[in-house]
Amino acid sequence: MTRKLAAYAAGLMACSSFTVPAFAQDSEPLAAPEADDGVIIVTATRRAQDIQDIPLAVTAITPQALENQNVVGIQEVTSLAPSFSSSQAQTSSGSVVLRVRGVGTTSNNIGFESAVGIFIDGAYQSRPGVALSEFVDIERVEVLRGPQGTLFGRNTSAGALNIVTKRPELDSFGGFVNAQYGSFNEISLQGAVNVPLVEDTLALRLTGAFRERDGFLDVVDASGNQIGETNTADQWLVRGQLGFESESGVRGRLLADYSRSTPSIGGAIELYQSPLVTAGAYAGVGLGVGLNGGNGQPSVATTPFDQAGFEEALDNRTVSANFAPFSKIENYGTTGEIEFPISDSADLIFIGSYRKFESNENYDSDFTANDIFNVGPAITDIETYTAELRVQGEAFDGRLNYLIGGFYSNETIDQSVTFVAGSEYDANIGALFGGAAGPSPLLTFTGSDISGNGVTNRFQQDAESYSIFTNNSLEVADGLEFTVGARYSWEDKSGGFTQTSANNPTCPAVLDALFTGGLAPLGGAGSTLAALGCLGFLSPADLPQASVFPLPVTFQDTFDDEELIWTAKVAYEFAAPVNVYASFTHGYKSGGINLDTTAAVLGASPVFNSEEVDAYEIGLKSRLLDDAVTLNIAAFHQEFTDFQVLEFTGTAFATFNVPRALSKGVEIESVIRPNSELTFRASATILDAGYPDDCAGDSTAPQVVSLCGFSLTNAPDFVGIIGGLWEKPINDTTEFFLSGQLRMEGDQRTSTQGIVPPSAAQIAAVGIDAAVAAQPLIVADVQDGKAFVNLRAGLRFGDGAYSIEGFVNNLTDQVVRGVTFNTTLRGSGAANSRSAFSLQPRTYGVVVRAKF
Repeated sequence: MTRKLAAYAAGLMACSSFTVPAFAQDSEPLAAPEADDGVIIVTATRRAQDIQDIPLAVTAITPQALENQNVVGIQEVTSLAPSFSSSQAQTSSGSVVLRVRGVGTTSNNIGFESAVGIFIDGAYQSRPGVALSEFVDIERVEVLRGPQGTLFGRNTSAGALNIVTKRPELDSFGGFVNAQYGSFNEISLQGAVNVPLVEDTLALRLTGAFRERDGFLDVVDASGNQIGETNTADQWLVRGQLGFESESGVRGRLLADYSRSTPSIGGAIELYQSPLVTAGAYAGVGLGVGLNGGNGQPSVATTPFDQAGFEEALDNRTVSANFAPFSKIENYGTTGEIEFPISDSADLIFIGSYRKFESNENYDSDFTANDIFNVGPAITDIETYTAELRVQGEAFDGRLNYLIGGFYSNETIDQSVTFVAGSEYDANIGALFGGAAGPSPLLTFTGSDISGNGVTNRFQQDAESYSIFTNNSLEVADGLEFTVGARYSWEDKSGGFTQTSANNPTCPAVLDALFTGGLAPLGGAGSTLAALGCLGFLSPADLPQASVFPLPVTFQDTFDDEELIWTAKVAYEFAAPVNVYASFTHGYKSGGINLDTTAAVLGASPVFNSEEVDAYEIGLKSRLLDDAVTLNIAAFHQEFTDFQVLEFTGTAFATFNVPRALSKGVEIESVIRPNSELTFRASATILDAGYPDDCAGDSTAPQVVSLCGFSLTNAPDFVGIIGGLWEKPINDTTEFFLSGQLRMEGDQRTSTQGIVPPSAAQIAAVGIDAAVAAQPLIVADVQDGKAFVNLRAGLRFGDGAYSIEGFVNNLTDQVVRGVTFNTTLRGSGAANSRSAFSLQPRTYGVVVRAKF
C-alpha cells in the first residue's frame, strides 16, 4: 500500500512546486484531492494516503462537491455525508451541535465541548461555534467517522472533521472570483489570489469572502404585526497565507485570518400551545390579547401529537418575540506549520495556533411576544493556544510508517450574561397558576415588582490538555498491514460561577413569605411560586435559604482526569482494488465543569464525568469493473459509558452522565462512472443509536432512567443520498453540466427526553420504574422523515476558466426543525408548550465564477 502511494505521489510532483513525500502529513500540498483517475488523497491518518487504502471510515469531500451542493459552512456538510448531522439553537457561541453516527454533545453551555472534534489546517478548534467561518478556498473536507483521539488532538469520541485550506503555490500566479445572487436577497462574493514572491521559495495567498442575506423567519408581535426578521446572514472573512520551502527541504506556511459576523440568529417557532392558553388562563391575566394566546404566530397546534399542525406552524416561518435577536461575532487567529527533514525518510513537524473568539448576543429567551424573559448582553470570550510536535517517517523499505508526537492546548473562557425579567413576567406566573393567583401574584404576596430586574452572571474556565501519542503501521507481508496507535491524555480544568451584579428584590421577598407562612393562602403552590420568583437565571446568588431551597450558589471547582486512548487495526489487500479491515478503538472525551447558574444548587457537584467509548468496526473498500465503480462498506458497534447529556427543562439546563449509550449500524458509499461524462454517487447510513433499556445502570435519577429505551437526539435510523453529475462537452472549450441530489432521512427525535421525567412525589408513591412507565410521551418530539432535492446546472467556458450556474436547494421546500424544546416558562410537565428552531427553507440563485 505504501509503495503504491509513493509512486502515485511521485507522479503528482510535476504539478506542484512543493515536493510530496509519501509520508506527508495534513499540510501536504497536493494540487487537488481527486486526480483524473478518481484517486482521492486524504490525510485522515496524518499522512497522505489514497482513501481506499486506509483502514478507516472517512468521507472525503472535494471542492467541486462543495460547490455543487452550495456548502458554505460546516453545518451544510450534512448534505454530503449521511453519517454527519448538525443543528443550532439560539446562540452562535455555545449551541451548535455536530453529530457523527447519531452521536454528539447537545449543548447550550459554554463548559461543554463537542464530541466531534474540528481541525482546520491541523489546528484544533475548541468549540464548533469557533469554526463557523465561511468555507472558501478549501482544498477538501474529511469526515472521520468513529472515535479518532489517537491521532487527532482531543475530544473526538464521536468523530472528527479535518478541514484543509488551499495552500500557496510557489511557482504560479493565479486565483479566482465567485459572485452569487439568490433568494432572500442573498449576495455573496468569494475570491483568492496566489502571488509567488520568490520563485520556488516563497508565495503569498490572500482569500476573502462576503455574504449578506435577509432572514428566512419573520418576527411578529402579539397581534401578528412584523417587527423584524431572524436567521439572517451578514459576514465577511479575510485570510492570508505565506508558504515557503528552502533548498534544504524545510517547508511550511503561516496563516492569519479574521472574520466578522452580525447575524440575527435564534428565533424559535412555537409548535404546540400549552393547554393553559386554550383553557383561558393567559386571557384571564391579560396575556391572551392577539393571536394564539399572545404569541402572535398565525398557526400553532393545540392538540398533542398533531404532526400536521406542527408542520403548518413551521410552514408559516413566523416567530414571535419582543425584538429580533441580534449579535456581533469576531473570530481571528493564526496558525503556523513547519516541516524539517531530519533524514531522507523522516520529518519533524510542528503545528501551532492561536485563536480568539468574541461574541455579543441579545435575544428574547421566552420565545413569545409576551415580555417575559430577556437575555443580553451575553458576552463570550474564548482564547485558545494549541501546539503539536511530531516525528514521522518510514523504515524497512517503506513497510513501516511510524509517528510519535506530543500535543498541548490551553483554553480560557470568560462569559458574562445578563438576564432580565420582562414587564409581563409576573402576569405569566399568574397564568401558570391557571389564573387562580391573580394577574400579579409576586407583587401581591411580596409587594415587590420584578419587572426590569435581573442579574449578571459570569462564568470562567481555564483548561489545559497534554498528551503524548504514537501511531504505527507495519506491512508484515504483501498486502497485510497492522496498525497500533495510542495516546495518553491529561486534562486539567478550573472554573466557576460568580455574580457581578444582582437587582432582584422580589426573590428574597418571596422566600421570606414562603418561610414565614405568608404564602399559606396558596397552599402547596407556595413553593412553586417561590421557585418562579427565584428562577435560577434571575436570582441573586448565595442567599441564606440556598441550603434548603434550589437557589443559585456561586462556586469554583476543578476537574482533572487522564486516560489512555488506543487503537488496533488489521488490513488486508486481496487484490489491488479490494481492501478489508477490522479495528478496535478505545476513545475518550473530557469531562469538565458545568458552567451554569444551577450547577451547584442544594450542594450538587458542578463537575461531570468524562465520556468513554469502545468502538468495533469492520470494513471493505473496493474499486471494481476497471475502476468504474468504487464501493465502500463499514459496519460498526460503539458502546459509550458516562455519555454526557445536557437538556433544557423549560426553567433550567440540567447536566448529567448516562451510564450507557449505543451506536451501531452499517454505512455504504459508492461512486459509479459509466463513462467520462457521467458520475453517480450513492451512500447510506443504517443506524441504531440510542439508550438501551438498561442505560441507567445503578442510577435512579429520573432524568437518566427516563431516557432508557429511546433513540439519541437527531439520529434517524436511515439516511440515504443519491446524486448524479452529467458533464457534456459542447465544443473544445465549452461544457454543459447538470447535477442533482436526493437526500432522504427517516423519522427522528428532535429533543433530549422522550417522556416527561417523573416528579419526586410520583417516585415516592409508586417507585422509579412504575413512575417512569406511567409518564406520557413528550409532545412534538418526533419529526417525520423528509426528502430533500438539490439541483444545479450551468455552462463552463474557456476550458473551465469561467462558468455561470443556476441552483436550487431544498427544491420541494421541506420544513425541518433541528431542535425541539420546552418553551421557556409556558406551562409545565405534559402541559408545557413546545417550540423548535427551524432550518433553512428552499433557496435558489445564480453564481458566476472566473479563474485566472
